[in-house]
Amino acid sequence: MSNLSIINYTVLGVALMPFSQLAYAQECSINLNYGLIINPKHIRIVEQGQTQVQINNSKQLFIRGREIPLSNEQQQLLNSFSEGIRQQVPEIVSIAIEGADIGLKAVNKVVAGLTGENSAAQQKVQAKFDEIKWRIRARFNQSANNYYIAPQDLNNFDKMFAGEFEQEIEAMISASIGSILEAVGQSMLADNSNNEYGGETRISTYDKRLTSISQGLELDVTERAKALDKKAAHLCQKLTQLDLVEAQLHQAIPALKNYNLIESSN
Repeated sequence: MSNLSIINYTVLGVALMPFSQLAYAQECSINLNYGLIINPKHIRIVEQGQTQVQINNSKQLFIRGREIPLSNEQQQLLNSFSEGIRQQVPEIVSIAIEGADIGLKAVNKVVAGLTGENSAAQQKVQAKFDEIKWRIRARFNQSANNYYIAPQDLNNFDKMFAGEFEQEIEAMISASIGSILEAVGQSMLADNSNNEYGGETRISTYDKRLTSISQGLELDVTERAKALDKKAAHLCQKLTQLDLVEAQLHQAIPALKNYNLIESSN
């Protein structure tokens, strides 16, 4: 295996390390059985693009387009449920975005550590990662106080940005490795032209640098992942409590029983 190939595999392992460590210990046995669309005036519970339940201003209820008259007690329960959704959905989005951000920032540190802060390679990676983070946020939070979240299992918050973004992030890492190797290769060629042992010296230098970066990343990612895990645990508790409120709401308004948004097995 060539020297550059050795560096390639080593850099790739360090770059991917943050994502392998973002498996949070906290398990949240919560399912969202429907999509949710939230704006300042409405909450809509959606199935296959069709609004099944709509709550206006936390006090007016529509089921499949038909308004349901509510007593004062029913309105109070509906208000509690609505306010809980408005508080917790942004937290779900925030945790998903922060999980992605931990990995992206760590990879960016790898690139900056090997090619230098504000190098052409680092700036290119930073610009691409900023774009990915913006698109991840736009997927859940179209504009201020407007949110959309699809039906999903919240057992692993760090998987919420998987799919197209995960593949794009992996492709970006691979492209970053190419930029790093190009810079390393140029340095090695320069050394080889002046020193018989320049290549070996350069390999050793980059190996030590990668080891240092890896150790620093492991500590940073672990600490941030632990903090995020605490947020996820707190959110899971809140969602479990909100599931109990929803159960009370279903008892008070039987027509809502067919639209169980939150399903908890905690």
